[in-house]
Amino acid sequence: MCLLMCMMMHMRTSTHELRTNIVLDADLVDEATRLTGIGTRRALVHEALRALVETKRRRTLAELRGKVKLAPGYDYKAARAGTR
Repeated sequence: MCLLMCMMMHMRTSTHELRTNIVLDADLVDEATRLTGIGTRRALVHEALRALVETKRRRTLAELRGKVKLAPGYDYKAARAGTR
């Protein structure tokens, strides 16, 4: 019976979703809700994870500053302007 229920739960959840139980700091949740206007804890956690990933990716790119050598004659300003 348990195996059948587990299979049914697996079929109902998307392959891109992960179910979990977490304990959240109530004061932090309240403040985040107030600051963002996001109404559900689920949406609040999704937004927090998205913001964390975005911040970490940006930091990783910032760490590359000065470490990447551009090809001779490459005009990054013209490339940004679309006139390359």
